[in-house]
Amino acid sequence: MKTAVIVIDIQGDFTEFKNGPLSVKGTDQAFINQVQTATRMLKSAGFPVFATQDWHPPNHISFYTNHQGKKAFEIITLRGKEQVLWPPHCIQETEGAKILLDEKLFDVIVRKGTQTEFDSYSGFKDDGGNQTPLHHLLQKRNISRLIVYGIATDYCVKATVLDAIELDYRVIVVADLSRGVSPETTNSALNEMQKRGAIVVNKSKLKDIF
Repeated sequence: MKTAVIVIDIQGDFTEFKNGPLSVKGTDQAFINQVQTATRMLKSAGFPVFATQDWHPPNHISFYTNHQGKKAFEIITLRGKEQVLWPPHCIQETEGAKILLDEKLFDVIVRKGTQTEFDSYSGFKDDGGNQTPLHHLLQKRNISRLIVYGIATDYCVKATVLDAIELDYRVIVVADLSRGVSPETTNSALNEMQKRGAIVVNKSKLKDIF
């Protein structure tokens, strides 16, 4: 069983370390260091490492500033689906969109959320069903098991994991290398991922798995 690592959205705009507009609690310098150390360990063990990167155009549909009269975190209906309106974040070519880890750790960086009209949480596809290259790249390497962690547990980590399970990957989620928006939604996300078949561990257990 060939295994790859997917590191989700470790970008400045999602971290307290960089005072991002969508900073998730617990994403300070110590957290970034932990993620980098663990990722380097997995890379040294021979696992290919992929990163996802939110990469939005300035006029992205999820930004409240692109909806007249709306405020950040309001929920509207678009194409029959609920859409959270976020502060502008991870805009292409900006400092806040940069990945905070050493990019030499990554075999490939997969960008998501690049299409103006669709939001995108999963590393595999956006809300319109448009696929990223991630599944194809994993298939080319005959990967069947994934180790997943990053930001945020209850949004992009969860969406990526659930899509991976739908695509028949076996998935290990590293809970303490991930951070969620709130304790309640984070616990709910971890429970949902487990119910769908993911294994949830802490980083100290990674060596036991292999």
